[in-house]
Amino acid sequence: MTAETTAPIAPKRSKVFRRQRGTGSIKMQDYAVRSFATIILAAGAVFILVPLIFMISTSLKDRNQMRQTPPMLLPLERVFFQIDGKDRPVYDVTADGVTKPMVLLKNMPQGQGLFADVTNLEQQVTAKVAEQKEKWQFEVHWENYPEAVTSIPFLRYTLNTLIVTFVGMAGMLFSCSLVAYGFSRFRARWLNILFLVLLSTIMLPAQVRLIPTYVLFQKIGWIDTLLPLIVPLFFANAYDVFLLRQFFMTIPLELDDAARVDGASPLQILLHIILPQSRPILVTLAVFHFLYAWNDFYEPLIYLHTRDSWTLAVGIQSFNALYSNNTHLIMAASALMIIPPIVLFFLAQKIFVQGVVFSGVKG
Repeated sequence: MTAETTAPIAPKRSKVFRRQRGTGSIKMQDYAVRSFATIILAAGAVFILVPLIFMISTSLKDRNQMRQTPPMLLPLERVFFQIDGKDRPVYDVTADGVTKPMVLLKNMPQGQGLFADVTNLEQQVTAKVAEQKEKWQFEVHWENYPEAVTSIPFLRYTLNTLIVTFVGMAGMLFSCSLVAYGFSRFRARWLNILFLVLLSTIMLPAQVRLIPTYVLFQKIGWIDTLLPLIVPLFFANAYDVFLLRQFFMTIPLELDDAARVDGASPLQILLHIILPQSRPILVTLAVFHFLYAWNDFYEPLIYLHTRDSWTLAVGIQSFNALYSNNTHLIMAASALMIIPPIVLFFLAQKIFVQGVVFSGVKG
């Protein structure tokens, strides 16, 4: 037997092995892409949150911290030491290799300064002021929040806003559900044309109907009341009707037929079949309406004239105009105003996302 015939034959790599190696590289590429996307989204989220952080930080500052130039993101305050009734700045002074807090007693020629130990004023050293580090401390003023609440009738504004928001939300869901149910479940000769007419009202600017609407409410005596902000919501709107109709059409008609066989009326079908299946879209529209009504400034400014009928948006804006120097109090009131929308969103986040993506019926 020759050497050529006895030499071992190198095993060939199977196609499965090569395919597995290829799959692994694809997975690594997917992991890298997802990691990069996560980093970009995190950086964008931090960038977007900077104004919110600055608002909360400003609400915890006092007037002295507000005068700092340039303004600081965190509520930091210069440390001062009082000597003979005068506030003198404190520095972290390095002398003989040791750094300790020392108060600047006086400035000397050539940029020098006379510093004294805050624990023993008789222990003094001379050093360049520009080379020393100013001492800052984290100073939080929680008293800004109760002061902001008492500076304006905050509770009254909050009550008015809650009435407008939740009563209007109930009217919007009630009226839009009825109209959307009719467009999605009933059949009539001109139904599609009526639906197109309804959708065309979305393109009508609010400024066009402002004057006739205002004149109407003035003649019936509703100006300077909350009724112009609540009653129109009981007559549906095209945007919410469209979203509800599209969701209702995803619910199988067989459920309606089964309910009719059991003797259910159209209203019972809506209440016991359609609405329970439409919980995600109803919560979504409720969240949308809450955010709109809670932050609405335009319509309350037009219809509400006296302080007792103002909502939070108008009240805080008037507070800003009257007390423009008290920025920390304005930020404190604004921080309190954004708490309910944030809490509502996190409580309804799961259902809200389901409504946005129009999830179907679970089988």
